[in-house]
Amino acid sequence: MLAEVIGRPSSEQEPEGKKPASKPGHGRNGTDAFSGAEKIKVQHAKLKSGDICPECEKGKVYTQKEPKALVRVIGQAPLTATVYELERLRCNGCGQVFTAEEPEGIGPEKYDETTAAMIAQLKYGSGVPFNRLEKLQQNLSVPMPATTQWEIVEEAAELLKPALEELIRQAAQGEVLHNDDTSMRVLRLAREPSDKRTGVFTSGIVAVGSDRKVALYFTGRQHAGENMADVLSRRAANLSPPIQMCDALSRNVPKLALGVEIMIANCIAHGRRQFVEIVQNFPLECRYVLEMLGRVYGYDAEARELQLRGTARLEFHQHHSGPVMEELHRWLETQLSQKKVEPNSSLGHAITYLLRHWKGLTA
Repeated sequence: MLAEVIGRPSSEQEPEGKKPASKPGHGRNGTDAFSGAEKIKVQHAKLKSGDICPECEKGKVYTQKEPKALVRVIGQAPLTATVYELERLRCNGCGQVFTAEEPEGIGPEKYDETTAAMIAQLKYGSGVPFNRLEKLQQNLSVPMPATTQWEIVEEAAELLKPALEELIRQAAQGEVLHNDDTSMRVLRLAREPSDKRTGVFTSGIVAVGSDRKVALYFTGRQHAGENMADVLSRRAANLSPPIQMCDALSRNVPKLALGVEIMIANCIAHGRRQFVEIVQNFPLECRYVLEMLGRVYGYDAEARELQLRGTARLEFHQHHSGPVMEELHRWLETQLSQKKVEPNSSLGHAITYLLRHWKGLTA
């Protein structure tokens, strides 16, 4: 009965006593997954390679290629500390104090490079705020004030500037560049006296090349378009114009220097989202638009499976997605021209958004 309910014929039921095969990717991690763990080799207490076998007393034992592995996981603070107590001796006659030498290899700095790397990874890689890490470290009796964390990361960031500059240069050579920004709150931002802006933004730029992706983030007074212009100023002059993918906000489009060209492609996902948000109010109209766009997304998925790039991908979409988009374009124009939709309604605004930026739309 159960097999019929879930759609499997009763003849295909699992034999009694046999467990169904588990899905791949579920279960415990093997020892190979712990590549970052400390490896400690434990020698046999009584035997070494070449000794006589104590069991049969005829053969010899030899070291196996694969040892038996035991994994033991412990908990510790993200930032740990070691206190070296250097013995001091004082002469009761002359008062001279003699201090033990520092252990070799501990270095002169209180915070070594791994401290900066861990704080930066937690803050910028995992989203752990400085204040939250401060409380955690305080609870684990290894204090690390938020202000100290910032000073450590700020000092280490100076050493990484050359790497950042190279990432920006490589991103500028990308074939497709995506950009957008969001508002950001910072404690203090130095501004020029003549600067009338009050907002702070974090702009994300993802550059896609032939063999890699580069993700960049910029936080400051500049919008996404201005940050994009700074990146593209480092683009090699002999390369063809890149494609810029963004929504239709004017501040996302860069004002480029003379001679630098780009091809703007407005993201179709932003137009689609407007119909998703009003689907309960206009179910029939929104369903038609979403199904038409769904066909285009289906063709795009097919192009990815075929690993089409550049001109081949463009021609594929022109042949398959082009007719769908043209039919959708005619339908959208008809809704407004024949007054089937009130222009000031939420559906009218969604249709107007797509039509206004139709030339820049792409899958």
